[in-house]
Amino acid sequence: MAGGMDTGQGGKGGKKPLDTAINLTAFIDLMAVTISFLIMTAVWTQIGRLQVSQAGGPSTEEEQPPTETKTVQLTLLITPSELRLSADQSTFDPIPLTKDGKGKTDLSKLVARFKELKAQLPDQTAITLQPEDKVRYEDLVRIIDECIGSGLPQVSVSAAMG
Repeated sequence: MAGGMDTGQGGKGGKKPLDTAINLTAFIDLMAVTISFLIMTAVWTQIGRLQVSQAGGPSTEEEQPPTETKTVQLTLLITPSELRLSADQSTFDPIPLTKDGKGKTDLSKLVARFKELKAQLPDQTAITLQPEDKVRYEDLVRIIDECIGSGLPQVSVSAAMG
């Protein structure tokens, strides 16, 4: 006996059998539960994904949309305190961000501005969002939802330049 450990020599019995029956039922149950959680997690990540492209546009001239429709380069600069919408070289009045009674950002003025814009440019489908670093992710996602809901499904996100 060295340090309380059986070296397998002498004493009672001496050798222990190496072949033992392993109960696999518990292991199989554990794997079944683990696999089901992995599958559910994979589904949830697909549900939570947003379809947003990076700014920069298509890489070849063949992918450019035809110039027959009237569209402009629409950009929305998002700061923690206001939204600044610009179309090509013209800039609209800034929209101040306010909180409603539940603590969420009120985007009703932005939706009204999108309706005015869609009345002037019915063929417009693309917008580029430029959020600053301090903009809350929840606000960015809600603004993307409002863009898609207002008829601007081609949403691109790029770094804030202004």
